[in-house]
Amino acid sequence: MSYSNARDIFPNEVLEIIQKYVDGEYIYIPKKEENKIAWGELTESKNELLKRNTSIYEDYLKGMSTQLLSAKYYLSPKTIQRIVSEMKKCINIECAT
Repeated sequence: MSYSNARDIFPNEVLEIIQKYVDGEYIYIPKKEENKIAWGELTESKNELLKRNTSIYEDYLKGMSTQLLSAKYYLSPKTIQRIVSEMKKCINIECAT
């Protein structure tokens, strides 16, 4: 997200109307629904996390403890527990998150 000066974007009439509501404050103008993209669509982050979480779950199924998984993947034990729990739920419903 980048910031732009409203004076450079809006006509004076529009700027004056906006200033009636927010004068000298930062505002966020959200994207239109049709222009939104889901997190991870522009990068491989989503796929990389799914691969990592699958590896964690496979190691868990092989008997690796939460503490060992925590050390191996540099995550807190609580995060490991959450990932294992989520992966257990996904087994029967083919999760892709």
